[in-house]
Amino acid sequence: MNRYHGVSHFIGNTPLIRLNRISDLTGSEILGKAEFMNPGGSVKDRAALGIIEAAEARGELKPGATIIEGTAGNTGIGLTVVGQARGYRTVIVIPDNQSPEKIQLLRALGAEVLVVPEKPYKDPGNYNKVAQRLAEERGYFWANQFDNTANRQVHYRTTGPEIWNQTEGRVTAFVASVGTGGTLAGTSTYLKERNPQIASVCADPYGAAMWSWFKNHNLETNDGDSFAEGIGQGRVTKNLEDLEIDEAYRIEDQSAFTLIQQLRREEGIFLGLSSGINIAGAVRYARQRGPGQTIVTILCDSGHKYISKLYNPEWVEKNGLKNDLPLESIF
Repeated sequence: MNRYHGVSHFIGNTPLIRLNRISDLTGSEILGKAEFMNPGGSVKDRAALGIIEAAEARGELKPGATIIEGTAGNTGIGLTVVGQARGYRTVIVIPDNQSPEKIQLLRALGAEVLVVPEKPYKDPGNYNKVAQRLAEERGYFWANQFDNTANRQVHYRTTGPEIWNQTEGRVTAFVASVGTGGTLAGTSTYLKERNPQIASVCADPYGAAMWSWFKNHNLETNDGDSFAEGIGQGRVTKNLEDLEIDEAYRIEDQSAFTLIQQLRREEGIFLGLSSGINIAGAVRYARQRGPGQTIVTILCDSGHKYISKLYNPEWVEKNGLKNDLPLESIF
């Protein structure tokens, strides 16, 4: 066997990090899957690899091909990292409300980046619709992360088994927010096959509709907004179809922000706001169900991509977030 491997080999098998203060405060083990340690810096590296490998197996991708995707950034970064390693060019369509760090990184990695105005999914100018249209016009391979179930399957094959093995089967709940739905659906499906008592929990930011879908079986609740990037879904994607979960929570940005600031200051863990949404969901579940749980959630990406926003005091003040709330304020 070859002892040495290219970059794709090192996607996944990320460690579980104990989040010490909230574990101690809740009396449960709250563990974060350190997805920011993937080569492209996020959980979306898994989806990128799964989508590319499935397309290669079907003969849809050959060296020299161009991959196009509409993305909030992280899937585009993953597709570019894996694509470069396998001889593909990438074109990334990204809405203009995403952090400038992501756009700069995509271009530095070699992607062609098309920045388009933020539009709702039903609008033809929506970033995902633009990517689909350009794929059809130019003969590119459209990754289609939202409805390509290779996304869900890669989490079933990798993230779920890793969590089961790392906790030695002791995991009692898995908590994740929804962007495409692949992480929550694929991971939960695997874990429930191993133990049906493991709870599947959705942490949903305001402005998204998954809480409404899982709680009320409709997509009508849209009662706010969130600064979290890459999560917050308003429709049932193919990756989410037939998924049943046990609990769903609405998470305020301030709670998520307080958590990531505490982790930065006290535990040396530097995260984006989507990770804070996930962790807040884990805290909510721990408080609801009582001590003694082993709860796993996803640390989606690093704070490096949000320095101009979440870690910029002027931006924080302008947008009404409080930097110095004690952790206990969210309990």
